[in-house]
This record gives sequence, C-alpha cells and structure tokens, in this order.
Amino acid sequence: MKEGTTGAPPPCSPPEAAHSGGQSGSGGQSGQSGPLLTELYDLRVTVDRIEGRSVCGMSAGDYFELVNSAELRIPEGRHFCLYALQAVLPLLPAKQRALPESDWLERDTLVCCPDPEERLIMRIDRVGRCSLNTEELT
Repeated sequence: MKEGTTGAPPPCSPPEAAHSGGQSGSGGQSGQSGPLLTELYDLRVTVDRIEGRSVCGMSAGDYFELVNSAELRIPEGRHFCLYALQAVLPLLPAKQRALPESDWLERDTLVCCPDPEERLIMRIDRVGRCSLNTEELT
C-alpha cells in the first residue's frame, strides 16, 4: 500500500462469495471513507480437450491461473504451450471484469490454439474474485 493509505483490501474469494457492484470506496452508501477498490476475477485456463494430435506435450486438464490481477501461475513441474498461451492472453483482461449478461464474452468460455493439426481447446473459468486498492494500480 502507498504511504498514508489505511485498510487492506479484502482477500481473494470464490466468485459466489463476492458481492456485485464492481467498485466501492469513498462516497459509498455507508458513508464510510476508505480506499477505492477495483474488483477482478481470478481465472483458470484449462485444456478442455485436444481434438487432433498433441504436439506440444499438453493433456486435457493442464491449466494455468491468472490471480491478483497480473500473476500467472503454472503448477510446479508442468508447462503451458507458448502458442496456446498467446491465443488466450488477449481475452483475459476482459474476462477478469464483470460484464453484462448480453456480452458475448460473458457467455463464451472456449478458445482454440492456433495449431490447426492439434485443435487444442481451452476453457476460461472464473475461480475467485480479488479486490485491489485502485490507487496502487498503474
């Protein structure tokens, strides 16, 4: 936290435990002042299936997680194909945010690897929610 700020944002939690509303802070309904918070989903990208021949060494069930806004985590001893990763990366900032139900990105969760022979299909799931102090973000 920056010097002079008080109160830590709530820790990450499962999506069903989080409240809706996007942001809170000074000027809120309770009249309490505090840090302005940005709420983001933590994501898990999982190899859902491989419809062709696997040449990258991944299998159904392999995954990585994007947590705390920008931390990419791959389980120890595992890897994630760079080309599959580059296919899904552009969608992740939008999937981290609450979107209107009518938005196609709110409903669609599957992404394909660009290798036409492999046909690796990944699924993006929201696995938690994080509140971050907006003043500390760049």
